[in-house]
Amino acid sequence: MIVCVCRRISDREIARHARAGMSFDEIQFELTVATQCGCCEGCARDVVAQCSPSRPVATLHNEVASHTMAGACPAL
Repeated sequence: MIVCVCRRISDREIARHARAGMSFDEIQFELTVATQCGCCEGCARDVVAQCSPSRPVATLHNEVASHTMAGACPAL
């Protein structure tokens, strides 16, 4: 699922970097997520926070999708 529409960054890309041990700030710098309009920052931070080896990707995807639908960016 695309988390950052402005930069076309998916939850899988963010999760992959988070599982590699990167912090949100490092991921933001590397992928430029949440650097344009900023509407995706909360969702991107949630993906980073939820990415631990004990959480399956399917669960992560469902949680992020429900978060995104509930709190769509008013600017879009």
